[in-house]
Amino acid sequence: MTLIALGDAAVVLLLGKAIDRETAARVRATVRRLQAAPPEGMVECFGAFASVGVFYDPARIGSFAKFAAAVEATAGAPDAGAGGPKDLPTPVEIPVLYGGEAGPDLAALAAHTGLTEAQVIARHAAPDYLIHAIGFAPGFPYLGGLPAELAMPRRKVPRLRVAAGSVGIGGAQTGVYPFATPGGWNVIGRTPAVLFDPGRSPPARLAAGDSVRFRPVGEAEFARLAAEAGERRETAGPEAVPAGAGLEIVRAGQMTTVQDGGRFGWRGQGVAAGGACDAFALRVANALVGNVSGEAGLEWTLTGPELRFEAPALVALAGGDFGLPRGRPLAVGAGETLRLGPAVSGCRGYLAVAGGIPVADVLGGRGTALRGGFGGWAGRPLRRGDRLPLRPRAGRSAAWFVDPQIFPGYADEVTVRVLAGAEAAEFDRDWLDRMFRVTPQSDRTGLRLSGERLAGRASAELVSRPVAPGTIQVPPDGQPIVLLADAQTIGGYPQLAHVITVDLPLLAQLRPGDSVRFREVTLDEAHAVWLAQEESLGWLGQGVALQGFFRGDALTGRGRQP
Repeated sequence: MTLIALGDAAVVLLLGKAIDRETAARVRATVRRLQAAPPEGMVECFGAFASVGVFYDPARIGSFAKFAAAVEATAGAPDAGAGGPKDLPTPVEIPVLYGGEAGPDLAALAAHTGLTEAQVIARHAAPDYLIHAIGFAPGFPYLGGLPAELAMPRRKVPRLRVAAGSVGIGGAQTGVYPFATPGGWNVIGRTPAVLFDPGRSPPARLAAGDSVRFRPVGEAEFARLAAEAGERRETAGPEAVPAGAGLEIVRAGQMTTVQDGGRFGWRGQGVAAGGACDAFALRVANALVGNVSGEAGLEWTLTGPELRFEAPALVALAGGDFGLPRGRPLAVGAGETLRLGPAVSGCRGYLAVAGGIPVADVLGGRGTALRGGFGGWAGRPLRRGDRLPLRPRAGRSAAWFVDPQIFPGYADEVTVRVLAGAEAAEFDRDWLDRMFRVTPQSDRTGLRLSGERLAGRASAELVSRPVAPGTIQVPPDGQPIVLLADAQTIGGYPQLAHVITVDLPLLAQLRPGDSVRFREVTLDEAHAVWLAQEESLGWLGQGVALQGFFRGDALTGRGRQP
């Protein structure tokens, strides 16, 4: 067992290098042990193929050495290697339509293996697969047991969109995409089965340790099963908002969503923490109106929305500059409209409203999970005519502004601090001297960069393991991807480095064409600046509370993270 850092708020326990049932049983047992006796400061843990990710709050661990020792002691307890049942349960049958539009890479896989397409289908559908982990996307099952002759490297350039239900092969692994999402696996078919439903308990249909068998079906049966699955899914929309108590979306802006401090405890079912991409900006805005730091507000990208308030409200803006004052409380009267235009600087803007935006709590959070289509307002970006609920809280505008020094050094050319990743030694260190530019393909999942190709020395296919916001992955095309708030939970590309948490807001505010450089620091340095930022936010909350510009509680705690 080896413990390595996964950025400045997580560690990974490496329990083996093979994808086999013995290692999988050890992973499941280790997760159970950590969940039963969590070390002080642990937020959540979950398993991958041969590793366990353990997330923690640096403000609550005392010291990293103490926390790491506690994790290793718990994971290494005598019974941690005891597996689950020796016999696999009855396989869960997954119907699959192979080839054609449903499986655009089937022909390429057949050519790669020297088999016919029919032989590939027969061999893929023959085994009972063991589910090693749920990750990458909500409900996504990582399966072991793929016949060796069907192994195929991941695509050199990941697709920007893989259809929901797609069955894919990446290296020696196979799995199913529950939702439409970017992905780099070779797609050979599609299933109509619903693998994740946030209204179901548990939301993921499959779990680590389950067994799966694929059953080939024709187009007619696929269509019938898809129609039946659609009828069973929850279709109810958001609750109606009483007249005179809402926030109307007059103009939606670009990618405007409800976001909060994130949802925690669900990574084991493939649900990312999510939340505001520039978490610091939303926390500041919430502090300015007296909310807890993780309260739900609005986030938008490049172009701001136009919002009409049906009741008096106290609001605050933070993040990028969209033409209205930031960094102070603003009173809005009933019937008044806030008009936010295109970004003057930065990429993402944030609006907090005193009392928050009380949309439904889904899996412990109110933020919009775009990959899973749940949370926020109907699980999607806002549209013209939407009406969000408000908790009316009176207040008055302030003539003062927050000291600008509290904000990160937002700019269109930034240098961010990083910690070395697990595969850092496979790359020449001169990447730290290079500049990379942000591409238009960037989104809340990751910042896709372009620059001189990064060539790693190792050629072996990696076993997928936990990732986190800030992880810098290097796909085969050599163009790095920095994972952001909506990052998947498990990834298989080399991990070059991890951006420290305090500097993630700088990346969230970069626009296509902006540039970024990287500078390596130590874990102690990362924790020191994290704690210093927490102290600054605490003083901000207390200072605003003393001003008396709102009624209610001052900033307390760090929002929803336990």
